[in-house]
Order: sequence, then structure tokens, then C-alpha cells
Amino acid sequence: MLIGYMRISSESDRQSTDLQRDALLAAGVDVRHLFEDRASGAKDDRHGLTQTLEFVRPGDVLVVWKLDRLGRSLSHLLSIINTLKEKQVAFRSLTEGMDTTTPSGELLFHVFGALAQYERALIQERVVAGLEVARKRGRIGGRPPAITGEKLEAIITALNGGMSKAAVCRNFGVKRTTLIDTLVRIGWPDSNLTP
Repeated sequence: MLIGYMRISSESDRQSTDLQRDALLAAGVDVRHLFEDRASGAKDDRHGLTQTLEFVRPGDVLVVWKLDRLGRSLSHLLSIINTLKEKQVAFRSLTEGMDTTTPSGELLFHVFGALAQYERALIQERVVAGLEVARKRGRIGGRPPAITGEKLEAIITALNGGMSKAAVCRNFGVKRTTLIDTLVRIGWPDSNLTP
């Protein structure tokens, strides 16, 4: 059985599913087997998509007008198609001509999978390179230090004067992990960093 899924990005009257509906009906989808969402592709809680994935059965074919109507990104699209594959449901995109019931469609699906993996690797590579450049320029990512300035100086003076780390935490109102992280960050000479 052919199952159709349509999505438009907004609930405004300006957008309509007519184009998608006509294409899906022309492809042989029964009007009773059409599901639709009026929501951004970035939303995780698309009720129509959830209903579609619950409705499909082994041997069915999920048909969309265009790939971007189904997934919000390449990796999300591949995740949905993998879910369909696990349910023994084929996938067809009319605009791109992708059809996992054919050998060439299956090949295209695997090419998309390789591209998504490559895209993830490139993003990770750029993030690591960006962090390294920032570190070389003296910028460290993450939250700003919790203990700084006069408070840090007073804590160091207290520790150098023999006050225990537990007493410092109580007297200065800092958490144990915050104190330890700060001492490690500044390279405090005490190697035993337990309160």
C-alpha cells in the first residue's frame, strides 16, 4: 500500500498542501492514506509524522513529494528512512526520484548515508579546529570561572594559612567541585585536591 506524507512549514493560510497532495494522488496514494503536518521541519513533535510511522506496515511504501518535507536534516532524514527499513517499509520521494524498492534507489540511500557521515565528520573537524584556534588566542570555551578576583585571592590566602578545603568551602560558600576545579585551573601547588 502507498502511504503519503505531506508537510508545510507554517499554519498560515498562505501555504497549502495542494501541490503535494496532487502529486501524491497522481502517484497512486489513496486519499484515505494521506498524513499531513503544518509545522516547521525542525520540530521534533510532528503529530502527522508520528501517525504515519505508526500506521505503516511491512510491505508498504511511504511516499513524499520532496525529501525536505520528511526530514529536517540529512541525518534526521536517514534516521527516519532507517526506521522505515527496520519496519520493512520502502520509501519513495517523487521530486528526487528516490525509490528504495529499486536497486538504484537503495544505492542512492547508501550514498546519502555516507554523505551524512562525512558531513558529521567535517562538522566535528571544524569544531575541534575552531576550539584550537581560540585556545591559541587565549580564549577558553565554556562557562566563565566561578571563583575570581578578591574571593579567589582570599581563598588562596586561607589555604596557604592552613585552612582545610572543607572549611574554605563552608566559610566562602563555594561547592567542593567548584573549589577543586578552580584550584586545578590556576595550578595551585597542592597535589592532594580533596577537601
